[in-house]
Amino acid sequence: MLFGLFKKRPEKLRARELYEGVLEAARQPGLYGADRVPDTLEGRFELVILHTSLVIRVLQASEDETHRALSQHLFDAMFDDFDAAMREMGVGDSGVGKKIRFMAEGFYGRASAYDEALKDEDAGELDAAIARNIFASEVPNAASSELSAYVRASVERLDAQGALTLAETRAPDFARVD
Repeated sequence: MLFGLFKKRPEKLRARELYEGVLEAARQPGLYGADRVPDTLEGRFELVILHTSLVIRVLQASEDETHRALSQHLFDAMFDDFDAAMREMGVGDSGVGKKIRFMAEGFYGRASAYDEALKDEDAGELDAAIARNIFASEVPNAASSELSAYVRASVERLDAQGALTLAETRAPDFARVD
């Protein structure tokens, strides 16, 4: 009976699998480098946030409550990973909670900005949101436009995949970058 307490629930395992797919997409080497996302801790954080928000967007749009619950488990898996990474970097227990709260606020703000921008058919809103959040620029540039095109291609693929497929069968289907 005691060992049953340590088993992970299937929805948490599925969320972890989704998160692993998010990490794989966010770590594509073609996303980083000169005239692309800086290959820094901040740059990688921004791309994990971006990719996670795109999957959550699909799950939240579902009418199935289990899909919406899976989006929360995915969010939790991401922040469990952030927590572990900070502790590994030597951030003390008292500092981790504050940093996680700050990161969560950042996530919600970015996810909302990306979601609103994706509702606009014109790529300008998404370019601006990406320029602001990922490149710390008020003016979109070639790098933000290129990333915006990648995001729109990924959104098409994720929307085609749908919440049911994300919840039951495969990893997230993001676009690929050379």
